[in-house]
Amino acid sequence: MNALDNGSPILPDRTGFRLDRENAKVMGVCSGMAHYFGVDVTLVRVGWALGTILGFGSLVLIYIAIGLIAD
Repeated sequence: MNALDNGSPILPDRTGFRLDRENAKVMGVCSGMAHYFGVDVTLVRVGWALGTILGFGSLVLIYIAIGLIAD
């Protein structure tokens, strides 16, 4: 342990949601969500794909809306 480490976990930056265009596959929505919530981007992408399939594609419109509105 160094002098700056107080033993607390490192929390994600939650100042606001932003698209993550550096790690993006399409628009950066899933990678931005993963960064915001502090989870693995693969879990978000798999969840989004399953939600799209099970929701008959309705999440595609939501994904596009988030991609156009955010950031």
